[in-house]
Parts: sequence; structure tokens; C-alpha cells
Amino acid sequence: MRSRSSTIVGRDDERRVIEEKLAAARAGAGAAVFLVGEGGIGKSRLAAAAADLAYASGMRLMQGRSSTTGPLVPYRPLTEAILSLVRSGDAVDLDALGPYRPVLGRLVPDPRPAGLEHSDASLVILAEAVLRFTALAGQGTGCLVTLEDLHDADSETLGVTEYLVDNLSQQHTLLLATLRSEPCPALDLVRSVAQRGRGLLIELHRLDRAEVLQMIASYLETEVGDVPAAVTELVWAGSTGNPFLVEDLLASMWHSDVLVETPTGWRLHEEALANRPDTFMRSVRRRTEQLSGPARDLIMAGALLGSRFPLSVAQAVTGMTDRELLTHLRGPVAAQLVAADDRAPDWYRFQHPLIQEALLSLLQPAERIRLARRAAEAVVTVHPGLPGEWCQVAAALRLAAGERVAAGRHFAEAGRRSLTAGAASSAVALLERAWDLLAEDEPSGRADALEPLIYALVEAGRMDRALAAVQIVEQMGGALDQRRLARLHTRLAWAAMLAGDLDEGLERVRAARTLLGADAPPADLAEVDVVSAHLELDRPGADLDKVEEMARQAARVAQSVPLPVVACQAWQLLGALVRQRDAAEATACLERSRVIAVEHDLPIWEIHALVRLGNDDALREADTSRLEQASAQAARIGAVTARHQAEASIALQAILRCEFTRASTLIEQVRIATSRLRLRETTEYVRLLQVVLAAHRGRRRDMDDALTRLTAEHGEQSRNKPRIHGLARAFCALLEENRQRAGEELSLAFAAEDRHPGTVQLVGRHGIGLLLTVMSADGEAPPGTALSPFRWDRQFAIFAQAVAAGRAGDAAGATSAVAEALRVGQPYPMGRHLGLRLVAEAAQHDGWGAPVEWLRTAEEYFHQAEVSAVAGACRTLLRAAGARVPQRRTNFDQVPAALRSVGVTGREFEVMRLLVDRLSNREIAERLFLSSRTVERHISNLIVKTGLRNRFALGEFAREHRG
Repeated sequence: MRSRSSTIVGRDDERRVIEEKLAAARAGAGAAVFLVGEGGIGKSRLAAAAADLAYASGMRLMQGRSSTTGPLVPYRPLTEAILSLVRSGDAVDLDALGPYRPVLGRLVPDPRPAGLEHSDASLVILAEAVLRFTALAGQGTGCLVTLEDLHDADSETLGVTEYLVDNLSQQHTLLLATLRSEPCPALDLVRSVAQRGRGLLIELHRLDRAEVLQMIASYLETEVGDVPAAVTELVWAGSTGNPFLVEDLLASMWHSDVLVETPTGWRLHEEALANRPDTFMRSVRRRTEQLSGPARDLIMAGALLGSRFPLSVAQAVTGMTDRELLTHLRGPVAAQLVAADDRAPDWYRFQHPLIQEALLSLLQPAERIRLARRAAEAVVTVHPGLPGEWCQVAAALRLAAGERVAAGRHFAEAGRRSLTAGAASSAVALLERAWDLLAEDEPSGRADALEPLIYALVEAGRMDRALAAVQIVEQMGGALDQRRLARLHTRLAWAAMLAGDLDEGLERVRAARTLLGADAPPADLAEVDVVSAHLELDRPGADLDKVEEMARQAARVAQSVPLPVVACQAWQLLGALVRQRDAAEATACLERSRVIAVEHDLPIWEIHALVRLGNDDALREADTSRLEQASAQAARIGAVTARHQAEASIALQAILRCEFTRASTLIEQVRIATSRLRLRETTEYVRLLQVVLAAHRGRRRDMDDALTRLTAEHGEQSRNKPRIHGLARAFCALLEENRQRAGEELSLAFAAEDRHPGTVQLVGRHGIGLLLTVMSADGEAPPGTALSPFRWDRQFAIFAQAVAAGRAGDAAGATSAVAEALRVGQPYPMGRHLGLRLVAEAAQHDGWGAPVEWLRTAEEYFHQAEVSAVAGACRTLLRAAGARVPQRRTNFDQVPAALRSVGVTGREFEVMRLLVDRLSNREIAERLFLSSRTVERHISNLIVKTGLRNRFALGEFAREHRG
């Protein structure tokens, strides 16, 4: 009789689909397949069959399994998958990864470390590095990546998995993952992926009675017709179609002589007909009862370690010699329970996870405590310092042994490591567990868990819970020394600062300083100083020189002690403070912060540095690639705060680029998320961006409504007034051709900036305000005015130079400056054309350049953008120049009232009516003399305004209202 069925029964359709997906992957059409079902349903066996098919076709194999010692070991299956390929001897040219190579060091040791010239590789998100590694592995032959037991995966692994799924379509890679059908984050992810059409979900169901009969026949190596009906009935009753239970019951029946082979075929003993076969649990119990005492201890200790365990630890638990250990493990009874793990030398695995679960349920409390304690001591002995996942293994064993405090300390250490590694969500789970377990520990022991927990909650975006720790700290006050209590207050101050709660933050700082006293060592004060500097920056009328000195002092002390987190905080703040006066120094400060984060392995602080460097890239050169990268990397590791900060900065750039639909979507997504998480500062910022967005669309009523909401939710807007008056209200006035009002708003913006100096950019002082000043009757640029380092402002400053040069009689210089301003303003269509409209007026007055050509260009843009006031002003100036003026018909009176009420314009309605005939964008563009891109923008606006699903729904709506 076989040890298992020789064929996979009842899975023909699933095998066919997998074969098709493997063939497609070899052809370059990668995909993801998820096998979902209960334990024992055959997921792993089907995955193994897929691996056999892939291997037979020459594909490379990468195989990993989620942590068997708990769900919180970051990246475990990914690490194992990469190592499985390395162990197989299939060489992958890591140098071909280029700058993506060093980041894989977070998963596996690089045997050939990259040189210093690749030190910026850590900027690339881990998921992209893994994706590129699988692409290299799949070159030529294709690659199958198998991730088993995804239900036990950590949130960081799930994030990387989602990234892979979304980017496999043009790779030679098939991702095959297995997971149980029980509710869990992995199942939520898989269902979401399947709904989006990015992956295939295959749910494995139990076998029916006919399939169970077929499986029994295969197992018994006989024909279906020769299987006794009583055997089928008993196996069906005991397994209800679960393939693993079918095999286990047959093995149990055979080993107990209930099922015997006779010269005439298989037969059941008569007494078995009266007594139902043992359940799976009883069969496991019977086998363990047949083990000797040492062998039973060995197997049970292995079960406590997980669904797989190393021989080194098992040996330390039992005290056996190598020979004794292997003799017991290879015995006939033990072989039914465990087998050598072919993926890892000197490791054994249980034949199925259900066996491990059953063994654990058989342990009596006293026996569990005894074995768990011995296993914990063995882990500490074999793995000094508890590297990697062994810290969590030891924690779980201490907990099983009833040693709650010891377990809590191990979980606290594992949580600190996860936070350092950037796995914020995993860190929160581990540290909260530690906090609960340490309830009986000394206050200092609980503080060891609380300190990193506050930071982890902040990075995971759980502000409510972080700030709720204030009450805990207050209660612990009398039981902790003053330095420790001061550190806790300082961490709470940082949480309050990020949440936008200035008063609470300042209160925590005062408490920390009082506890430390006036004679505190510089190292103790450095952390308080840097948090205090961040908070001072938000005070009305902040003394920027004082803030900068506090930050520099904190940076000096932090680097000498060292305190790498404090150093990162200080240099990032300095980067913001010096940005306006010296862009190069700001970049140097931020790069210094990033380097410190990399040197000390602080991924979250590296991401915060990336966000700020990306923001500088966006402000200086309109390049959002580093912001996009930082947002993606933050999402992968659960750094929610950094992610939403990056998305908010991207939204601002989308507004300036006139990508209004994208900006609106981003703003709303961030607002909802940050409101729920109490990230008050970021919520306030995106509310401000709603004001700016409406202003840049020329919608004053929407702008005023957005400003009302901002004030209602966040109070007096003293720190936002520079941008409210400058970037929003002044710009909106210019789109209304109200230059006097724009000037008044800019004056208010500059006065607000003088009263409340800070790190706000794009107020207008060095950009649009400069241009309006030069354009005034006797205006001229302030002497020695340097161009702004920020591209949005710089375009207007160069337009101002053009006006000044033209007025001075330098026509060639003025015309050249206009060309340069247009080049600089290329990413900003609205700003560029507004500058062109203004400079054309000056050029027409002073007699230089090509004002008619410029006005035609601006008029066409503003007509298409439906900014009628500026388009009309351009036409008026064209008429004054004696030039032909285009005739514009808005057809607004033809727009149905229902559509007018939601803001649909005449031009948009013209486009909508042509959708009735299901014309393409190009065909519509030809009929209306527009560009295809303009048509696409109109359709996008219509979908947003009407709430209809797509262009076909728009066409049907137009058909209904055609009359």
C-alpha cells in the first residue's frame, strides 16, 4: 500500500488552469494564482504538482513558507523563497540588479556586498527589488514563485505580495500562493486582488463521494470496483471529503489492522463495521502512544516549536546524541508524523500542519509547561542573543511555559527589532502583546515596551492610541525614575506634534524638562530639544533662529553620543528651515539624515528623509518620482504617517500641474484616512489643498466653501494664511482678471508670512508677486533679487525679468527671457499660460516680442480650460492689437438644468452628446477641433461631476436628454 494516493483526485480543472498559467509565464505573460481552502484540502499538494510541472518545463523554482512560529516574522516567506533558489545552485547575476541589489540585504545576506558607489540603493523599495530579482530568475525559462501558508504572513509580506501581483503581467513569472479560507488579512487581500482582476483565486472544495472512492482506490493500489463499500462509507463518514483526512484514516485503519489485504482483496474486520473508525485526533493520539518516552518528548517539543523544527534545538531539548535523535525520528511510527524538510538541511517538518495542531491539543497542561520551558532554554542555548525569528520563538515558548514576564520581554525585544526594521504594523502587534504580558513586571520593564510602542503607533498612524498613553504615563509617574519618565513624555510630545496638537505637545515637553532639571546632561536634553524645535515651529510668530539653533544643538549632541533617531529628526528639520535661503544646504541636511538612517538600519527614518528629499525634488524641478517611491515604500512597511505626507505633497504638485482630477482624488483619500487616524496636521494640510485646488480651477465659491470647512475643523488659520492669500486667493483673483484684488491678497500673504515666519513655500513673494510688482506702472524688481530655487516661483520671476528687460529697451533679452520662462514653466500649464498672458500685455505696451502670438496661445488654453475671464482679456488685447479674434460659442444655454446644477459646461456637454454615437476620443476631437487629450480631460470631468460610471453611461444619459 502506498503512503499516499498516487494521483491528485478531483483537481483536473485546477491543474489545467495552472498549466496554462505556467505556459503563459514562460511566454512573458506573468500572473498570480491563489489556492484557497481549509486545512488538509490539498493546497500544498497542488502547489507541489505545479512545481513538478514547472521543473519539468525548465522553469526556475522559488519556494517559501510563512512563519511557522507565529505570523509576525517580517518577510519570512520571501526570504525563504530567495534562499531556495540560491541553494538550488541556479545562479542569478545580482550585479544585473544594479542599484536594486543592496536592498535585498534586508531579506538575505549578500555574499558579495555592493560597493559604496551603490549606497543610494536603499532608496528603492523592497518590493521592486524582489520583483526585479524574480524577473532575473525568470529570464529565458520562466520562474515559479510559490508562497505557502500566506494566512500566517506578516503585513509587510502581504504588502510586497500585492506589489508583485500588480506588476507581473509582463514578466516571465507565475506567483502561486496558498492560504486557508479562514478570515484573515491575507484572504482579504486575495479577494481584493481577484476583484480587481489582478490575480486568480481558486477555491478548493472537498471531494464528493465518487472522488473519495477514486482516492481510496489509488491509495490501496486497486481498482475502484474492488474497494469494499464499507471502506468507502467509513472513510467518507470520517473525512467528509477532506483529502488529508482520507489518507490519514486509511493509514490508521491499515496500521491498526482494521483494514487488511487478503488474497481476494481488501477487507474490513467485522468488528469495525459496528464501530466507526477513530477520528483524526484519535489516530494521532494512538500513534503518539506507540512512541517511547524520549521519542514522544522529541515529537512534542517539535510541535511546540512549530510545523517545522531544527534538529539542533530538538537535540538540546532532549539531550540525545545525534544517533539517538535520528533513530527516533526515522522510526516507523515517528515517520508517520514527521519527515526531513528538503528545503532546509537538519530541519524536520510535520507531515501536515494538522498533525502539529493535533499533537499540541494532546499535551496535558503540566507536560506542556515542562516541555515548553525546556524548549525555551534550548533555543537560548543554541541561538545566543535570539537572532531573527528566534526571539519570537522563545517568547511563544515562555508563554506556553506560563512565564508571562519572560515572554513579554522577548516580545518587547522582537517589537523593537521590527520597528527598527521599518515593519511598523508588526511592531505594534508585538509590543502591545508585550505590554499586556508585562502587567506583572516592574514599572521599568513595562516602560521598555511602552517607549517603542508609542513610536510604533505613530508610524502605523494610530494616533488615538498613541496619545491615549498619556494617562498610562501619568499613572506610572511615581514608579519610574525621572529620566525614564522624561523620555516617555518626549515620545508623547512627538506623537502630539505629528497629530497637530500643539498644546498637548508643548505640555509634554514642559513635563520632560521639569523632570530632567536644569543640570541635565546634553544627551538627555537632545531628544527634548529636537521635539521642542518641531513644536516651536508651529507657534505663531516662531523665532526661526532659535528653532534652528535648537535643532543644530540636538544634531551635534545626537551624533556624538550617538542618538541616531534624534539626529535624523534634527537634520530633517534643518533641511526644512534652510530650504528657502540655500537649497543646496537643505538637500545636504536631508541627505545627512538619510545616511544616518541607513548606517543605523532605521528604514522608517530613511523614508521620512525620502519624503522630504522628494518634496524638494518636486518644488525645485517638479519631479515627483522620489515622492512616489517614498509613498510606495512607506505603504509596504506600514509607515502610514510618512505615506500620507508624501501623498499630500504629490497632491500639491498635481494641482500645479493642472491634474485636477488626480489631485482631488488624492486629497480626499488622504483626508479620510488621516481624519480617521487623527493625523491632524496632515488632515489640516489637505484641507488647505482643497482651497488651493478650487482656486486654481477659478472656482471662487468652491474655494470659499473649502476655506470655511478648513476653519470650522481646524480653527484660526494663522500658519496657513500665507498660502491661503498667496497661492489660493491671489491666484483665483488673477483667473478672474482682478489684478487689484490679487495684489491686495498678496500683500496680506506677505504680511502673514512676516508675522508668522516658518517653512511655507510658494506664497508668491518670489514668484507671481514679483511679476505683478514689475508690471505695475512704475514697478521694478527689487535690486539684487535672486531667482527662487522653486520652479513654480522661478517661472514667474523670469517672466518678471522679461518685462523689466523689455521696458529697458532690451527686446532680445526680454524675448529670450520669455522663452526661458516657458521652458521652466513647462510642467505647469495654468501658471505658464497665465504668465504668458501677463507678459504679452507688457510686450504689447512696450513694443517687443511676439505679443499677438503669445495672446493667441494663452487665449486658446484658457478657452479650453474654461477660464472665461482670462480668455476674454486675451481676446480684448488681440482686438486692441488689430488681430483677428476667434469666435467662441459656449452653448451653455443648451446644457440641461440637471447638468448645469453640477457644473457641466457647454463644451463638456458638446463632448457628452457625441458620446451617444460611441465615438472615440480622436473622432470627437476631429469634430470639435480639439486635441484628444482635451477630450479625455472633458470626459474625466464629466464622470466626476455627474457621478456616472463611464463614458457609455454618459452617452446613455445624453441620449435621454437629447430632446
